[in-house]
Amino acid sequence: MPEIKIGDIVARKSYGSDTKFKVADIQEVRNGERILTLKGVNFRIEADSPESDLELVSDKEAERLRFKTNKKAAGNAGFLRRSFQRGIQSFTKTGKILHVDGAMDYLDKCKEYYQGLGAEAIVIDVPEKEQPLKVKALLQQYRPDILVLTGHDGMTKGISDFNNMQNYRNSLYFVDAVTEARKLKSSLDELVIFAGACQSNYEAILAAGANYASSPKRVFIHMFDPVVVAAKVSIGAIGKVLAVNEIVADTNTGFEGVGGVETWGKARNGTPKGSY
Repeated sequence: MPEIKIGDIVARKSYGSDTKFKVADIQEVRNGERILTLKGVNFRIEADSPESDLELVSDKEAERLRFKTNKKAAGNAGFLRRSFQRGIQSFTKTGKILHVDGAMDYLDKCKEYYQGLGAEAIVIDVPEKEQPLKVKALLQQYRPDILVLTGHDGMTKGISDFNNMQNYRNSLYFVDAVTEARKLKSSLDELVIFAGACQSNYEAILAAGANYASSPKRVFIHMFDPVVVAAKVSIGAIGKVLAVNEIVADTNTGFEGVGGVETWGKARNGTPKGSY
């Protein structure tokens, strides 16, 4: 097999090659073998793997995967737009979303998804470990109604203590970023927060002050799951409390991957619509 390089699409043989990853970094040589850092192509999972456990994904399969992802995004966007905007006669001001994402490869896809929904969103690349340091300034600059803090995450394999933050790759950064955000906006109604990624410490993130978080069952979440949650709050009516099952219904992973608390929608109807 040719040597695996940064940017290659690979799968882990020991997991049945069920999830596709992009090689993000080559960390070290351990016992004579290279250890590679992997980030999920469609799922917000981060992991390490010895090179011997990896197999390259063909260019044809990688292209098929990209096509499937884009098609699914377009379909979901259309469904959500129809379900929320049916019957509106005048105009709607949706909630403003600030999406802070440590997964640079997902930025353009998330922007397109928000645009398809008609949700106003600013998507910014900030590595997970820098999010606690930058979130306050970003909130002051953009003044959003909804804050998304995500990227990649993952648990140490075989752990039994699910409360120990040291057993998670990036959950502590999400917790700290939520904590910092709540120092500026303490109310769950004034600023709605989604935080977390694959296998994140759901309970700790909610305890820090998030409205929604991942991952209750420590499963992988899809790249668009945080986008779906934020968009549904953004285009949900301001006078309606959105039930959690209503928010989670259109995510890819459901309650195993996403959960939270009842939250008010952020969209306001206006009359009349401007003529010019």
